Amino acid sequence: MIFKHFEKLSIGLLSLVVWTTAARAQAPIPRQRPHVAPVTNITVDGNEAMFTTMCALYASGFESDVSTDNWSAFRSQMRDRLLKQQGPAVDAVRQFYRQHESRNSAEMLSRYVWFGIVSGPAPKFQPALRRDELPPDMLTLEGFSEILSLYYTEQHIGQLWRQVQPIYNQEIERLHDPISEIVLVANSYLRELNNPGQLRTFSIIVEPLVGRITNVRNFGDHYAIILSGSEDIPTDVVRHAFLHFLLDPLPLMYPHIIAVKRPVYELAAKAPRLSPDLQDDFPSWFAECTVRAVELKLKRMSPSEREVALSTNDADGYALVRPLFKGLADFEKNEPSMRNYFPELVRNMDVKAEVARAASLKFAPEASSEQSEQLGAEALNRKRRITPATLPDDPGTIAQLTDGERFIADRNPRAAEAAFKNVLAKYPDQIRAWYGLGLVALLDHDGPRAKQVFGRLTTGDHAATRDPMVLAWSHVYLARVLDEEGQLEQSKSEYQAALAVEGAPVKAQQAAQTELGNLNLRKSAERP
Repeated sequence: MIFKHFEKLSIGLLSLVVWTTAARAQAPIPRQRPHVAPVTNITVDGNEAMFTTMCALYASGFESDVSTDNWSAFRSQMRDRLLKQQGPAVDAVRQFYRQHESRNSAEMLSRYVWFGIVSGPAPKFQPALRRDELPPDMLTLEGFSEILSLYYTEQHIGQLWRQVQPIYNQEIERLHDPISEIVLVANSYLRELNNPGQLRTFSIIVEPLVGRITNVRNFGDHYAIILSGSEDIPTDVVRHAFLHFLLDPLPLMYPHIIAVKRPVYELAAKAPRLSPDLQDDFPSWFAECTVRAVELKLKRMSPSEREVALSTNDADGYALVRPLFKGLADFEKNEPSMRNYFPELVRNMDVKAEVARAASLKFAPEASSEQSEQLGAEALNRKRRITPATLPDDPGTIAQLTDGERFIADRNPRAAEAAFKNVLAKYPDQIRAWYGLGLVALLDHDGPRAKQVFGRLTTGDHAATRDPMVLAWSHVYLARVLDEEGQLEQSKSEYQAALAVEGAPVKAQQAAQTELGNLNLRKSAERP
């Protein structure tokens, strides 16, 4: 499969660079490239921009003094070849490299890896993101695109890229089955279906020229893993990253649901070994705990090994892994996908009991330098969009929204209405509270009121454009009201609008698709 550059990226990506210490020769094997799936947003391939960036680094002297004893033959030979390159563009690359050199080689490599990931296609290599969307590391490399473009042309890197394809194809071929197995098992367990049409992507980029530290970063909806290739495929690392791809959106989709568990986080955030990036990012911490809980379900472990893993998570500050792991037993007995079951999974946790348990935990002391190096093998920097940004930082208000939602589920419209109106008295434009009043109107069979509220949430200055869940369902509910009124064309437009909402819940999309189909069938039957 031809790797697609992220030309429509919204905000960032997660890059995970896996280095290998296995030395081996790689024989060319001509073949047609494999596909992890026939049509999918999950891909395995090489990346010409990343290859060109690594060539420029080696030509500039990166790791020129490092022993190649544990390198692959290809990587060692490429370094020697690139160091001998000559020309004005090579000189410009080397000068840029020296001017931007850092004492920390891993940190410096990290910047160029980011450059390779977010760059557009050769020969321009212009970033596929706006400047305000670029990872901070990349901002230090301003002007490198133009220099790399001249280097690419002068040194005929495009021709070299075509020559090395058999080596990359061999690695892609070797990765195909284990990656497919990881994707299949994770999707099957979580009951998720890959949607080729969605903008979120998970890409594995094969690049043998990278080194041997795992570096994970998350900048949004597009996830990329860079594998250097080795005899041992890092299945645990790939599975962990893929589970993040599947599960990261859930805490952001249901912020009012997870908010009730924040007291546990306030205690866990004090753990000395908790990643600094998670100490001020509650949704990401919740996602990390969820990923770790699912991992324990997917890994083959004895009961004693699993208990050790749970205790380690507790000691390191991931205090919700244990109750989430326990709650997954009920998920396994149910039918909904994790995307739809997640609120129930969270609600089933006893927050008082978990706060008491977290307060009694003895957190592990700060890691030694050697342990830190091991723990740092996977450095995770989360810069995701914190969407929806529609909830106030007000625990009391969040509690009222949660109560209102519970009253809706209990079909108690008067209690729900009171809760939502209390929120609106303090925050007149609070989107979730207005959405709740729309649901109250539906329970009351008050079509005009429902039409008014959902109309407010779908158009105009008060539209829920920052909350995909509210926006999508508001379109669906408005479409149903319009259908009841006999306004079939307007109803159809609302269903189509629901399908167009980026990040909409799968259930909302399915409802819109089904009801749009029914509407079209009914219209066809009504024609003379």
